[in-house]
Amino acid sequence: MFTRKLGRSGIEVSGLGLGCWAIGGPFWNEEGKPVGWGTVDDAESIRAIQRGLELGVTFFDTADVYGTGHSEHILGQALKSRRADVVIATKFGRVFDPEARHVLRNDASPAYIRAACEDSLRRLGTDYIDLYQLHLGDLDLEQAHAVRETLEALVAEGKLRAYGWSTDDPDRARFFAEGPHCTAVQFHMNLFERNDAMIAVCEEHDLAGIVRGPLAKGLLTGKFDRQSRLPEDDVRTDWNFTEGTLAERLDRLGALRELLTHDGRSLAQGALGWLWARSETTIPIPGFKTVAQVEENVGALECGPLDAEQMATVEAALAQ
Repeated sequence: MFTRKLGRSGIEVSGLGLGCWAIGGPFWNEEGKPVGWGTVDDAESIRAIQRGLELGVTFFDTADVYGTGHSEHILGQALKSRRADVVIATKFGRVFDPEARHVLRNDASPAYIRAACEDSLRRLGTDYIDLYQLHLGDLDLEQAHAVRETLEALVAEGKLRAYGWSTDDPDRARFFAEGPHCTAVQFHMNLFERNDAMIAVCEEHDLAGIVRGPLAKGLLTGKFDRQSRLPEDDVRTDWNFTEGTLAERLDRLGALRELLTHDGRSLAQGALGWLWARSETTIPIPGFKTVAQVEENVGALECGPLDAEQMATVEAALAQ
C-alpha cells in the first residue's frame, strides 16, 4: 500500500485520504447560496467510508461546517470501532446553525476554538483529533498568532496531536509552520490549477500538503460533457460546460485522457498519480458520495505516482 508521512509529525497515513465534504449533505452560506454537494444517503456514506478502510485508507478529512456538523457525525459513526487505526483531520472557524443548515459567520477566537474542538470531539465520538485545521484561509496574521497559541495549548492538553491551516497563501502557511506542532497545510491543486508556491512551502518546512480539489470538483473524473447540468442544491450548480473555462478544460481532457490512462489507470487515477509525482509531500483527498467512487479513487494507490516519462509527456501537454 502506497503511504506517506503527515509532515514532520511522522504519522504515517495512506497516500490518499477521503475528503468528507460531500457526505455532509446540503447546506447554505451566509448569502443563501448552496455550499454542499446535494442530497446524500447516509447509509451509503457509511458503507463508502468502511469500504475505504477495507481497501487501506487510513486518512479522513472533514470539517465541522460540512453539512453543519453532519459530516463529522457520519464519519464518527463509520469509524467508531476502528478509531485506533485511522487518522482524522477536521477544521474549525465557521459558526453555523445545524437546524437551519446555514453558515452564520467566521470566528477564530480562542474561546470559540475550544468550544468548536469540544463539539467536534463529541460529533466524531473521540477524545482526540489527529489534525485540527484552521478553515479561514485569509485570516490576518495577528489573529493567526492567537490561533496558533491556542492550538499549541490544545496539543499540550492531549486534545490534538497536530494542527495545520487550510489556506492557499504561502506567507500564512509559513507563519503557522513556526509552531512546533504544525505539520500540514491544506490547499487547492489539480492538473488544471497548479499551486507550485504552496508545494515549495511544504517542502521547505517539512509539512504535508493536503490537496483539496484534486479532481477539480469532479471534472477530472471524465463524467461531464457539454450537456451536463447540476442540481440547485449542489455547490457547482452555476457551472456552465458550454463556454468559458469549463468548456476549454473539457476540450483539454481529450488530449490528457490518453496520456493519463494508457497504463490501465482511470482518468481520475491518473490525475491523482500526477499529484503524487509532483511532490513527496502531497496527500490528495478526493471527495465521494458512493462506494463506487471510493473504490475507483483508492485504486490509484495500487498504481502510485506517475513515472518520470509519464510526467514529462503530461507536462508537455499541459504547457501547450
